[in-house]
Amino acid sequence: MVTMTDNQYYLVCFLLLFLTTLLFQFIFNKLLKLKTHPKLPPSPPTLPVIGHLHLIWPSFHKSLQKLSTQYGPIFNLRLGFAQCIVVSSASVSTEIFKTHDLSFADHQEIAFIEKTPYGNSGFFSSPYGDYWRFIKKLCMTELLSTGQLERSRAVREKELARFLQNVFESAKRKEVVDLNVELMKLTNNMLCKMAASTSCSEKGDEAERIRKIMKGIFNFGSKVFFGNMLGPFGILAFWLFGKPAIREQLRIDELLEGMLKEHEDQIRKRDTQDFMDILLKVYQDGKAEVKMTRNNIKAFLTDLFVGSTGTSSEVILWTIAELINHPSVFNKVREEINSVIGSTRLVDESDVENLPYLQAVVKETLRLYPPLPVTTRKCRQSCKIGGFEIPQETVVLINLYGIMRDPDLWNNPNEFQPERFLVSSEKKESMKYKHDEMFTFLPFGAGRRACPGSKLGLSMAHMAVATMVQCFNWEVVGDGGENKAKVNTEVSKGAFIHMAHPLKCVPIVKFNPFDV
Repeated sequence: MVTMTDNQYYLVCFLLLFLTTLLFQFIFNKLLKLKTHPKLPPSPPTLPVIGHLHLIWPSFHKSLQKLSTQYGPIFNLRLGFAQCIVVSSASVSTEIFKTHDLSFADHQEIAFIEKTPYGNSGFFSSPYGDYWRFIKKLCMTELLSTGQLERSRAVREKELARFLQNVFESAKRKEVVDLNVELMKLTNNMLCKMAASTSCSEKGDEAERIRKIMKGIFNFGSKVFFGNMLGPFGILAFWLFGKPAIREQLRIDELLEGMLKEHEDQIRKRDTQDFMDILLKVYQDGKAEVKMTRNNIKAFLTDLFVGSTGTSSEVILWTIAELINHPSVFNKVREEINSVIGSTRLVDESDVENLPYLQAVVKETLRLYPPLPVTTRKCRQSCKIGGFEIPQETVVLINLYGIMRDPDLWNNPNEFQPERFLVSSEKKESMKYKHDEMFTFLPFGAGRRACPGSKLGLSMAHMAVATMVQCFNWEVVGDGGENKAKVNTEVSKGAFIHMAHPLKCVPIVKFNPFDV
């Protein structure tokens, strides 16, 4: 007969068995969760819906830099509905750009890009694959090769001479020159003539039309990009800004189509080749390893114009601003030019290799004011970065600005000191691990997706800065017309490093090569 004591015993055994089962299930689930859910980087506390958007204003790159001091060199961030990983150290970025470069060979897709006239036909937006590799090879061997840049040198020299002559005229009349406007015209005219020499008139009308359209595409396109953060509500960004962006793209499509037809009619009549000629030859080549469409050509040229509109001129602008604010450095650049060139001719591109201090000045400007302060990559396959698991399809933001101002890598990182790029051989050897084995100087990104136009951008910057220093002194003028000793280097709010105030100067002639 079963007694009450036996019932209690069986009940206790049942409860123990039940609790043990629950315990093992809990442990198993934990282990399964650890196995199936990767170890992600740390993350700041989030707010509902907006995530961490409140933490990245008013300056995107500076906010990311500040967060990295709290949460480490790699951390998790949710911008609205967009989940991403932020990298702010040279060692972790080296893993991305070098060790796992192939895993991060894609850019993040732009929201609703399939609704635009060119879709993913461009070089920047196309996924890593046969077409992208073909265009990258074409850039390196044809479009932006050393040989092609040398062949187009006369075009750049002609535009630079035109720019200088305009400044000399302003100097003669003691007029104020808005360098923001004039430098953008200079770099845009250079690029337009290199891309489509026969279509850009001597008056620069086509170049100016392209500049205005590209500015519109960039402005509206950057706003559409916020659609990535809005998740299911991303269509709102497209409704607000997508149609104007498409309208601007259709304007450039009409312009580029006219240029293509003009080039097709004249391609056999000319000895020299511009970018459009080269692309048309590939388009017409039935044996090319990858078939290009007309949309591919126009999308590539649009990428080239959009990517260069403002960036090259901004580098020159920031360099001149820092030189004006550091007269001793300005004078050292001029002394170097005079010692190498003399005082009877204008500096030219072949002289730059003999002007190391000029090169150091431009490098230091790029370190402080990179054209793209934060670059993006998308993880094509799961991998381990900085000790954390990065799932496939994860978007990674690499803070180039933060890396190039990292006090662990650079002495006085916020100071303009070009001499840091003129270190002796001995010092270079002692710094070898920091600056050779890791990516510490990244103004154009790195790896497969690094900017292919960096060589051209540097050439334009070196020449513009050299001639502006060689030929003029610059007196800064305030918005009210008063003379100022220094340039206001305040940076505007947002995701880019633009000057918050226009740089207006009165040029004073120091050397006029056209009078010699």
